[in-house]
Amino acid sequence: MERYFIDLSFDGTSFSGWQRQKNAISVQQILEEKLSFKLKSHIELVGCGRTDAGVHARQFVAHFDTDVIFDKAELTHSLNRFLPQTIAINEIYNVVGDAHARFSAIERTYKYYIHRCKNPFHLFYSMPYFSPLDVASMNEAAQYLLTVEDFTSFTRLHGGSSHARCKLFCCYWEQNDDMLVFTISANRFTRNMVRAIVGTMLELGRGKINLQDFKHIVEKKNRNVAGESVEAKGLFLDRVVYPENIRK
Repeated sequence: MERYFIDLSFDGTSFSGWQRQKNAISVQQILEEKLSFKLKSHIELVGCGRTDAGVHARQFVAHFDTDVIFDKAELTHSLNRFLPQTIAINEIYNVVGDAHARFSAIERTYKYYIHRCKNPFHLFYSMPYFSPLDVASMNEAAQYLLTVEDFTSFTRLHGGSSHARCKLFCCYWEQNDDMLVFTISANRFTRNMVRAIVGTMLELGRGKINLQDFKHIVEKKNRNVAGESVEAKGLFLDRVVYPENIRK
């Protein structure tokens, strides 16, 4: 039995997220069905995490085990012809036997996109927000988050996480023309965490709260005191990093 990683991208607009669900179409379900058909064997995928409905991924990684012998490049090409346009396979490769798409990941990066001027081409992949924002204050809050370990205030209640401790590697806002982009990297994320952080930072940016209020929200470890989660469509899982020796 060999273990493989499958590196993919997807547009989450029409999916209920990555995770297979009973009454909704997920990326996992579609990919498992197509992969099982192509390999003529029942394939189960384990993802690097789970994404909410409507969230996109420039890079998402899953693993599967099989004793079926196949050409990786040929299967990649065949799947891309067979899958819907909203899912693309970037690469399939062998990994060491104990490699795990979720637990072996050492870093994940998310980006959240906000368009500041009306633009029909940003409609499905970023959130419109036209009110004035103090981006400098938002970046002060982002720098403060680098010192935080417990993100309970930004974690969905009853979201299934055993704890809300995360180690952040980077966290910042940047303005690119009419697009405001939030980038955050960490060893792990809790459910809804990025969208809740962005929603709370937007309250800071428009002056509804100040930096001290933001710090108090974090310290209270209570999701009810933080801001509302922003729309899913602006969120992308941008990158997943694994140890270099994970490939065979």
